[in-house]
Amino acid sequence: MTVRINPSILSADFVNLQREVERLETADLVHVDVMDNHFVPNLTFGPRMVERLQAVSPVPLDVHLMISDADRWAPGYAELGAFSVTFHAEAATDVRATARALRERGARAGLAVKPGTPIEPYLELVPEFDQFLVMTVEPGFGGQSFMPETMPKLRALREAVRRHGGDVWLQVDGGISVDTIGVAAEAGADTFVAGSSVFGADSVERAIEELRAAARAHRHGD
Repeated sequence: MTVRINPSILSADFVNLQREVERLETADLVHVDVMDNHFVPNLTFGPRMVERLQAVSPVPLDVHLMISDADRWAPGYAELGAFSVTFHAEAATDVRATARALRERGARAGLAVKPGTPIEPYLELVPEFDQFLVMTVEPGFGGQSFMPETMPKLRALREAVRRHGGDVWLQVDGGISVDTIGVAAEAGADTFVAGSSVFGADSVERAIEELRAAARAHRHGD
């Protein structure tokens, strides 16, 4: 079973961001958190920064939009060349239409939900998406503790993917480390966002491999 490790540059050294991104050549994708200080109480990157990261990253970009009015703004990130664009269900009016707009522009379409958002209304929309992101912390800031109570959502999504078929990735973001990644893997996740556990390590490459190995040890066949 494929396991993907997507380091989050939210935990990188912003003063040396190109160098930090270039260290991630053994990762699967680079996770880029776009925050607008409206949907979440933090402000990070915008389209211009994503465009520049796209030019220097050794692996594709996994863009996570924590912004208001996702229906309007999400397609623009696909047009910049991002491999994957994930927007929040709580910030969109028509998640199906936005997903289709992303796919039409060549990006994988992802849907994210906060810890308190039920996943049931979206289970029948699995064919419309390429990825679902279950937030395992409250979105907005890095370094928070993993919330195991979100795991039932992953199990429900994994069952929905089995039922509908298709190449749909199940991603978790928040508090992912070698101590918590196995819990998420057992619940059905195959794509893992890790920030401080990668950039806070002595060796980024070793940290990525240790996370990948820990997830594989707990993954079940589908």
